[in-house]
Amino acid sequence: MLIETQKTADSEVMNFFPPVKLLKAGRAEFIDSKSLRRSPLVEKLFDLGGIKSIFITEELISVTKNPDADWEDLKPQILAEIMDHISLGEETVVNTEDVASQEKDNIIGQIIGLLNARIRPAVKQDGGDIVFKSFEDGIVYVEMKGNCAGCPYALVTLKEGVEKILKTYIPEVKEVRNFEKAKGE
Repeated sequence: MLIETQKTADSEVMNFFPPVKLLKAGRAEFIDSKSLRRSPLVEKLFDLGGIKSIFITEELISVTKNPDADWEDLKPQILAEIMDHISLGEETVVNTEDVASQEKDNIIGQIIGLLNARIRPAVKQDGGDIVFKSFEDGIVYVEMKGNCAGCPYALVTLKEGVEKILKTYIPEVKEVRNFEKAKGE
């Protein structure tokens, strides 16, 4: 089994690219003993000693070593642990729902931050407001309020303003739609 490796600009970090998908979605970072319990592979890697943190995506394992550790010693041990892990067929991260949930929460936080900092002030100048409602499958749902709620230019504001800004700064955002209240609410 060939596991490609890549040195990075930071001499303390090395990337490992196994030939199989490591996660179904998202990413996971391991920096403390509490987070290690979510991954049998990461526990084994930290047991080697000399490792400061591990970051895992679908395609890679990025390992940051302690400054006093040596890649000549660590690299073959890390490769062996990754190969053993893959051959045993264990899950890389035990509770991937948590990882996906953390990822989604992070994206929502970014969306709300941009709405509050860059978009709401401009919308408020026109006597309206914009409120975040949800984020599902790459689609941001917002509700236009005040003068913007019935404005014929609201759709233009959403597509040409809000959507462009959010997509520029947050690649996970694919579209912005106006939140439609269910009848009877």
